[in-house]
Amino acid sequence: MAVQVSEVTSVDEELVEAWRRLGPQLSGSAPPPEADELAEIVASPATVLLVARENGGPILGSLSLVLFRIPTGTRAIIEDVVTDDAARRKGVGSALVKEAVRLAEEGGCRSVDLTSRPSREAANRLYQELGFELRETNVYRYSSED
Repeated sequence: MAVQVSEVTSVDEELVEAWRRLGPQLSGSAPPPEADELAEIVASPATVLLVARENGGPILGSLSLVLFRIPTGTRAIIEDVVTDDAARRKGVGSALVKEAVRLAEEGGCRSVDLTSRPSREAANRLYQELGFELRETNVYRYSSED
């Protein structure tokens, strides 16, 4: 499978429809983003939204790369990696992550962080195969109740 990865520069109905399909595969609790939310992501100078296709076909996966400057350097975080169930094990996730790493390095980042639930075994294997190392760290989350 020849996978092409590109940065989203504008929001169209195809992207919205792709996220309606991909969103539930990524999260059972978060609704898929609508066009205005996707437009906000695409317009943000801190976020790069990538999509993957095979031979110009439909969107098969997506990834968000967040780049931001802090006093200790420019940081890169990969978020919301999702591959359509029908395209799993065909190189989509790998192509997305490799392009995100390339863009992060191009942006001056010395490292790229990501998190993945332990239950996502295939994703964790992929990240390790691509050179990511499990870090000993505590991840904390504060959640406000709506």
